[in-house]
Amino acid sequence: MEALLALIIGTLTACGVYLILRARTFPVLLGLTFLSYAVNLFLFAMGRLVVGRPPLIDPTAAAYTDPLPQALVLTAIVIGFAMTAFVIMLALKARAELGNDHVDGMHEP
Repeated sequence: MEALLALIIGTLTACGVYLILRARTFPVLLGLTFLSYAVNLFLFAMGRLVVGRPPLIDPTAAAYTDPLPQALVLTAIVIGFAMTAFVIMLALKARAELGNDHVDGMHEP
């Protein structure tokens, strides 16, 4: 299971980096989204989530789950959504003003 999760995180990261290096704005946006998904999965994997244990320290509980990774991923999801909305609006504004969707604003030769 760990190898599968590592493979998924690696694939998302590789696809994200590849798409960020493209010349159009939509693949760059998709690459940023893939990278944020990879980071969220990585934080979940590093958090050692345990099924069936409470996320709070309770004197009656034998063990507990660390709530910090869950809080970090929730915060990362909100920040990722805001970043995606900002980049979409930035790309639409650049498309309206420049007439194309290239990252550098130049036409293809």
